[in-house]
Amino acid sequence: MFWIANYAVASSPQHAARFENDPFQTVIVSPDGGPVWDVQGRLIHIDSSFQSVGQPDVIIAPGMVLGNNREPVNMLGVEEAAVWLRKQYDAGSIVASTGTGGFILGEAGLLDGKSFSTTWWFYHTMRERYPLAQSQWGKVLEEDGRVLTTGGCFSWISLVLHIIQKGAGADVAKLAAGMSLTDNDSLCQHLYVPPGLADNGHPLLLRAQDIIRFKNPSISAAQLAEALNTTERTLQRKLKALTQEKPKEFITRIRIESACVMLANPTISIRQVVTECGYSEETAFRKAFTQIMGMAPARYRQWLADKASPQG
Repeated sequence: MFWIANYAVASSPQHAARFENDPFQTVIVSPDGGPVWDVQGRLIHIDSSFQSVGQPDVIIAPGMVLGNNREPVNMLGVEEAAVWLRKQYDAGSIVASTGTGGFILGEAGLLDGKSFSTTWWFYHTMRERYPLAQSQWGKVLEEDGRVLTTGGCFSWISLVLHIIQKGAGADVAKLAAGMSLTDNDSLCQHLYVPPGLADNGHPLLLRAQDIIRFKNPSISAAQLAEALNTTERTLQRKLKALTQEKPKEFITRIRIESACVMLANPTISIRQVVTECGYSEETAFRKAFTQIMGMAPARYRQWLADKASPQG
């Protein structure tokens, strides 16, 4: 993508005049500069070692293979990279990660006190391992100071286009996106997560979901606490620990997840969805839906239809 951005600039006299050289230079590094094997058994050529690469403007930690315990297979390598990454960050580099590459940032302490995003199925592992970090559930890309994180196997596209935009401008990022037939429309991870999987099967969350989905979609936080035989304050504390959500936010998310299931059925009208999800006003429903899913209900339904079509 960086090569494409350089090519796009060079091919456009208007943009080429703004840069003396290629806007981006990329270097692949490893601890000792030696080649490394990828997860599919192919050897990756390395351009430089940590020691000799100098001070990069931006460092991207890529995703990596995990073991059955959802931790990196090569933890020693992660720790070594984390030490180097921390030094570069302290010296002024922007640091970024895609998906499970966030492990390196986490081990470097660069997520502590910062908002970050990761792949939805890796969300709970990251929250447990790095409790001082502020995980942003569902976001494809999160920027907090000089720390950029993304979630999803192909979220690196959004990350790279964002870096191109920061370094060379929105017009160059648009050119690169156009030449590569991609776009920078970072869709919310909520679009791809099966309902309920965000809550990791915890008994309290499963009970709360059941109450909201099937018994009282319009339930208030106080009523939910009562139904769970706890106090509102205790419920707030437990939800904060388990999901980093307030009770009202948790209730709204479950209602919207239910709405997504219903919107997949084209015979159910949006008005019916509004009522079934416990909303008295369609405006309030649309606002909540758009805030969580990143698009309006009608557009979501169309997005589902486009995905299901042979040309989608």
